[in-house]
Amino acid sequence: METQTAVASTATLENAIYISDKAKQKVLSLMEESGVADDASYFLRVGVVGGGCSGLSYKMDFDNEVKPMDQVFEDKGVKIVTDLKSFLYLVNTELEFSDGLNGKGFFFNNPNASRSCGCGESFAV
Repeated sequence: METQTAVASTATLENAIYISDKAKQKVLSLMEESGVADDASYFLRVGVVGGGCSGLSYKMDFDNEVKPMDQVFEDKGVKIVTDLKSFLYLVNTELEFSDGLNGKGFFFNNPNASRSCGCGESFAV
């Protein structure tokens, strides 16, 4: 059975997952540190899992295996992959990175979240 995966360029697509310039630089830096930057098969996998104080939590990792039903996007030259169930929560979300005094790290600017917790790591819809 052949699996088809859609690869979308956000230049012409709505309903995608996006990445800010600052987050892109941090992701590329972390890929370099992890030793996967030179392997073009690696990409950023984002997802949503149950848990956290608001009910749902974000997860991120580097991966090199696209699974059936994965949604594949590319924004600013970064390949972003998510499973279909997570995509329903992440549609039109932008991954951002902050290194300011009020908190350092990745965060998701998610228009689908009806509320989020103070730590910014979990949300509800």
